[in-house]
Amino acid sequence: MPGVRDISAEAFITAYASHLKRSGKLEVPVWVDLVKTGSFKELAPYDPDWYYVRAAAVARHIYLRKDVGIGALTKLHGGRNRRGNRPSHHADSSASVQRKICQSLEKIGVLEQHENGGRRISQDGQRDLDRIATAVVEAAKEEEDEEDEEEEEDDE
Repeated sequence: MPGVRDISAEAFITAYASHLKRSGKLEVPVWVDLVKTGSFKELAPYDPDWYYVRAAAVARHIYLRKDVGIGALTKLHGGRNRRGNRPSHHADSSASVQRKICQSLEKIGVLEQHENGGRRISQDGQRDLDRIATAVVEAAKEEEDEEDEEEEEDDE
C-alpha cells in the first residue's frame, strides 16, 4: 500500500488541501484573508485557499518526521528577507499562523501534542493521510491507463 513517502509532495499537498476544504472540518480563523504569512512578506497570499494548502504541507511535514515544534515550522516556511541594497538574510515565518494551523489540525484529530514537546501525527491522522496518498496513486494510475488507451487508438 503506497504511503505519503511514495508520492510527490506537490501531488499530495494539493490532494490533501482539497480534501480538507471539501470536508469542512478544518476551522479557519476569520483573519486569514488579512494576514501576511511572515514579517518578510510585503503582501498577504493571493490564493484564497492558502490556509488549507499550508495545513496540508504542515501535516505532511510532521508525518515524515517524528516530533516537530512550531519553531521548526517557522524556519521551514520562512524565506528571504529583502533588505534593500544590503544583503538578504533568512527570516522565519509567522509563528502565530503556524500555531493556529497546528491547533486546527489538532481539533480535527490529525495531530496530537507529544509529552516531550512538539507535535506528532495521531493514529487517525496517519490513516487519513495514507488513505489520501493511496487515492492519489490510484488516480495517477487511472490517468496513465487512459493515456495508454488513447495512444493505442491513435496508432490504429
